[in-house]
Amino acid sequence: SSTMTLSEAEVQSACGAWEKIYVDAEDNGTAVLVRMFTGHPDTKSYFTHFKGMDSAEEMKQSDQVRGHGKKVFSAINDMVQHLDNSEAFLGIVTPLGKKHATQLKIDPKNFRIICNIILQLMEEKFGGDSKASFEKVTNEICTHLNSIYKEEGW
Repeated sequence: SSTMTLSEAEVQSACGAWEKIYVDAEDNGTAVLVRMFTGHPDTKSYFTHFKGMDSAEEMKQSDQVRGHGKKVFSAINDMVQHLDNSEAFLGIVTPLGKKHATQLKIDPKNFRIICNIILQLMEEKFGGDSKASFEKVTNEICTHLNSIYKEEGW
């Protein structure tokens, strides 16, 4: 569906939770990727330049991992800024989903993995309320990405 299911109050609290983690976009984005690569090593196979890295320490220091961590957080930030406008939100999610489905051929289950790690990090840093308020956003993102994947024939 193209309509957002978040109330105005939910959007407000989700934005508040996200702002706290986005302040350190590069470090937190990197931490999320490092957890994903170490906890789900198969996800590394999509990144040719990360393949040889085995230690979390090595990944943390990598400019490529840091750069991609920041990129992921910037993309989510763009979505969060438009939670109150489905058209603008979809304008960001749709090309991103299409690119990951057709060019990069990333298994869509990886979006759920990365979202869960972001929620886990939020809970550790800022508590359960932050996590709970942002969970609705990650569900929204994953739902839309999955429907784009279906349209692309996954």
